[in-house]
Amino acid sequence: MATHLYSFTLVPPTAVVSSVIGQFSGQRYQEIVVAQGSRLQLLRADNSTDKLLPVLTTNLFGTIRSIASFRVAGASKDYIIVASDSGRISIVEYKPEQSRFVRVHLESFGKSGIRRVVPGQYLAVDPKGRATLIASIEKNKLVYILNRDSSANITISSPLEAHKPRSLLYDVVALDVGYDNPIFATLEVDYSDCDLDPTGKAYEQVKKYLTYYELDLGLNHVVRAWSDVVDRNANLLLAVPGGPDGPSGVLVCTQGYIAYKHMGKQTHQVPIPCRRTPFDDSSRKRTIVCGVMHKMKSAFFFLLQSDEGDLFKLTVEYDVLAVQEIKIKYFETVPLAKSLNILKSGFLFVAAEAGSHMLYRFEKLGDDDDEIEFSSLDYKKSDMNQYPTAYFTLQPLENLVLVDMLDSLNPLISSDIANLCGEDAPQIYALAGQGARSTFRTIRHGLEVTEIVESELPGEPIAVWTTKLKNDDEFDSYIVLSFVNGTLVLSIGETVEEASDSGFLSSMPTLLVQQVGEDSIVQVYPKGIRHISVDKEVNEWEAPLHTAIVAATANSRQVAIALSTSEIVYFELDEDGQLNEYQYKQEMGSSVTAMSVGEVPEGKMRNAFLAVGCEDSTVRLVSLDPDNTLESMSVQALTAPPSALSIMTMPDYVYAGSMQSSSEPTRTLYLHIGLRNGVYLRSVLDNISGELSDTQTQFLGPKPVKLFAVSLQEQPVVLALSSRPWLAYTYNVNFMITPLAYDSLEYGSGFSSEQCAEGVVGIEGKNLRIFSVEKFSENIKQDNISLTYTPRRLVRNPYKPVYYVIESDNNTLNSEEKRQLMEQQPDYEEPPVEEYGNARYNGKWASCVEVIDAANQEKTFRVELFENEAAFSVTVCSFADYHRRRREEEDEEGHDDEENEAERVGSSIEPVYVVVGTAKDLSLIPKKCSKGFLRVYRASKHGEKLEFVHCTELDEVPLAMVEFKEKLLVGAGGSLRLYDMGMKQLLRKAEYRNRNLNSIVDIQTMANRVVIADNQQSVTYLVYRKQDSRFLPLADDIIARHTTCFTMLDYSTIVGGDRFGNLWLVRASEKINQVGDDDDGALLLTSRPFLDGAPYRLDNIAHFFVQDIPTSVHRVQLLPGAREVIVYTGLQGTVGVLGPFTSREDIDFFQQLEGFMRTEDPPLSGRDHLIYRGQYVPVKNVIDGDLCEQYALLPIEKKRSIAAELDRTVREVERKIAGMRTRYAF
Repeated sequence: MATHLYSFTLVPPTAVVSSVIGQFSGQRYQEIVVAQGSRLQLLRADNSTDKLLPVLTTNLFGTIRSIASFRVAGASKDYIIVASDSGRISIVEYKPEQSRFVRVHLESFGKSGIRRVVPGQYLAVDPKGRATLIASIEKNKLVYILNRDSSANITISSPLEAHKPRSLLYDVVALDVGYDNPIFATLEVDYSDCDLDPTGKAYEQVKKYLTYYELDLGLNHVVRAWSDVVDRNANLLLAVPGGPDGPSGVLVCTQGYIAYKHMGKQTHQVPIPCRRTPFDDSSRKRTIVCGVMHKMKSAFFFLLQSDEGDLFKLTVEYDVLAVQEIKIKYFETVPLAKSLNILKSGFLFVAAEAGSHMLYRFEKLGDDDDEIEFSSLDYKKSDMNQYPTAYFTLQPLENLVLVDMLDSLNPLISSDIANLCGEDAPQIYALAGQGARSTFRTIRHGLEVTEIVESELPGEPIAVWTTKLKNDDEFDSYIVLSFVNGTLVLSIGETVEEASDSGFLSSMPTLLVQQVGEDSIVQVYPKGIRHISVDKEVNEWEAPLHTAIVAATANSRQVAIALSTSEIVYFELDEDGQLNEYQYKQEMGSSVTAMSVGEVPEGKMRNAFLAVGCEDSTVRLVSLDPDNTLESMSVQALTAPPSALSIMTMPDYVYAGSMQSSSEPTRTLYLHIGLRNGVYLRSVLDNISGELSDTQTQFLGPKPVKLFAVSLQEQPVVLALSSRPWLAYTYNVNFMITPLAYDSLEYGSGFSSEQCAEGVVGIEGKNLRIFSVEKFSENIKQDNISLTYTPRRLVRNPYKPVYYVIESDNNTLNSEEKRQLMEQQPDYEEPPVEEYGNARYNGKWASCVEVIDAANQEKTFRVELFENEAAFSVTVCSFADYHRRRREEEDEEGHDDEENEAERVGSSIEPVYVVVGTAKDLSLIPKKCSKGFLRVYRASKHGEKLEFVHCTELDEVPLAMVEFKEKLLVGAGGSLRLYDMGMKQLLRKAEYRNRNLNSIVDIQTMANRVVIADNQQSVTYLVYRKQDSRFLPLADDIIARHTTCFTMLDYSTIVGGDRFGNLWLVRASEKINQVGDDDDGALLLTSRPFLDGAPYRLDNIAHFFVQDIPTSVHRVQLLPGAREVIVYTGLQGTVGVLGPFTSREDIDFFQQLEGFMRTEDPPLSGRDHLIYRGQYVPVKNVIDGDLCEQYALLPIEKKRSIAAELDRTVREVERKIAGMRTRYAF
């Protein structure tokens, strides 16, 4: 059977393409919509908590190029225009009652794909919502008129062309002209003369123009109204308010200054101020990268951000005739942004270009500070180079306060997956970020926990409960702790202290605590039941002589206990609030291990079912109905004895009564089962027959599972405790089972107080812990360690939980150069680089190697590189063969001194060498360097320090290295070289060159086989012949892929990614393997190469477009007991999985489901899904799991229709889809 894979995303991309604000819900508050890869996410800033709350995320299955918000005249809400690679313009509306985005209009205008002549790169909307312009990078511009029909539906006109042949577009913005004809401003360059001039002189003289295009609404056509020459480096336009709110016009941002321009008006210019530091580079001009305009009742202002992250406030002084002056001053410094948004509620949202996205609250507008303000009245000359540089002094945050952030892995540069902390599942160790905001991240699967209390107890409790005193109490009153020899009751108030008059029996351990009736509490202990009223009156029920209670369960009106004689005793509360024992005891025939009776349904007197788990590995459902009390209704066989049971009613979206499954859910009764072997099960419990069906299972850990019903996020959830704590809950219409990123707990219970309305109390050893879970939306936890520069690669010590990370930044000063410059200004204090970035300087490189202890989450050592040297590759190598030869030579020479003897016998572990590949004076455009180096460091015994050994000079940049045959294999440019350790430098032993190779970026080895990846020529299989130290080409790919990373799945198969967002599997056939293995590839010595490459070709096994540049690929087991999967990481922060199918039945099912989903739920962007996933090469042998998971979001009628076609029920289809994710990952 051919290899078929199931693809799904663990962490979606977090790189923001664009962000817009608007009243998308039709309410008075503003919301934020961000475009991330192929996803639209709706965010809402909560004024009361200052938090940024994710409301909805939708996958459009198309590359989003730009988005814009608009509101047509008379509408009560804003809509979103999406320009994507579909060749269509899509208008999307948010439906809050359905909690989904809905496409309201789709208009085709061109070819699909991202092409320079297909509109979509630029999008601008008239401020009054009357028209939109969508433009391509070259030539084409289309204008659409927006309106509403008689039914208030959005309509869009036929496109009006505003093309200009042989022109390049740099930016587009819609002018604010009130209700005059809409005008769009563009930055254009006409290159027609450049095409006709082979000397290049015309290119040097080319001019950039600011051009106005006016839409005549009366004549229904577009005219070129005005054009003016602007600076050649102009890059950004911002519209100035017009009509009654301002003078109209645009701000033209270019290198070094900002100009105000408008048709028939005077030009005003102000400089872009520079930081006053000792590191100032006079040749480097600042550039505005993004900006935002904010209107107030009687004024407006701009916040403009430079390429260093500095925000400048720009204001415009004007009268009825013209603009009088523009002023600019330093405002704050925030992370470099892709987009800025100001909300009317006083928030600033910074969609960061790299790293986490920030939400700030305005404290003040910077009007009353002493910051220097620069006015256009002082810059009247047209040539701004004639003026001295404008400077400002950096200040800490005063006008803004950081209130929240959204974690982002963008850019995710490299990663490794390993279990270095001894947990059940491995951790993902990733390098993310850029510059001084870069981080080394440890990513774990789990919900983040907010710990409220951690208190040490006098002993080690075995159980804990919380209880109210009265049924209508809002908060809990007692925390009850059970010990081996007694019970401790703590009173909850302003402080937690021991309660002396609780009425509890303190001399015995407790089995159960439950508030019953209106105002009483039940305590179950091994020898009886204690019923405590509100006035501390106690009624006792004692267990029969020579028996003990071994299990108990209760709700507000019912109590059931199991005796050591395997009998069930049932009690029920009467109208007087007294517990009455049912006269008949039910014999179970096997020792009882667990019991559960669910909460009393609303409007009922009792719960109709009692679940009993027995030692014979069964769960029995017993009736509590008065007509057949304690009669067995059903029996479920299990794989192990149950350790815990819980009957709970939970939200269920499958059988929601409305047409939309995402509206109010129904409530379904479930039986949750925990087994001694660590398996958790959830089964649907039939309300009438008591039959169990639709069982879902998951392995939680090696310890027996304990289950507790708690309330979090305003819904009932199950806390499951095994070797680590887990939560079972419903989120986004899906049932989720997610571990908590928290220490292992022994027991737990719900907790509610004034300080924490919904929390959990648990015990861990001698510690009492109270915590809450604030977000169900993020099921991964990240621990960060700050890095100095942009990370490039990481490699793990083979014997210790230590990583070696190489970092380098271009146009940046290193620490020694900064120190020398600061000595010239001893009074200067450098601001924190984490907030303000590293010192910038053209042509300089800053680089270092840092050692990180992953187990203790700390940096232990750092090696700085100087003399304009930068690191680009790293690996560890033992050079064991070299050390063996050295020892043999020393033995022959008779050098048996004490030091050498201690080195030989002191450790069985070979020394670890860290080899770093660097380049000196590297220029990226054109790509060249003065020389390359291989720097060899010896790691200390525990790997936490590095000692320099020697350095080897190269003529190329070494971008890939790996240990091979106890030697070092290096890819430098298009050459593959094998090095061995020498006394003063590395010694070259073998080399392979091929003129087809451009730059080797990755190397993997297995036995005598070497696989190299080129940045333009895909992968090549080589065979190493040791007898003559030669690398012989065996097979190469049929497609010239621009490879970024790959890994070997087995001896024949590799999986890799390329820079265009594709993942692919290629495999060498058995015939190729035989040729390569026969006498170390002796047949290859006489084989004829094909097209100057290898003599054989690899087979393409699978291909899939993931819309992110893969940066690393791993073969790993993500869950204990699960199958190995392919895990890839992407530059935009994506973490995804490709899992192998195990049966032909599953393949057929998901192929059919995928086909139905393409038909029944077409992407909102208008992109054809099959073409989208086969963007460059047709998709092959991969099922899109992300598309299949959209089934849960369909209206119920569509769900039933698809399920009927598949000959399944809706629940079976959803269970099958959910099972694929939990089978491989989380």
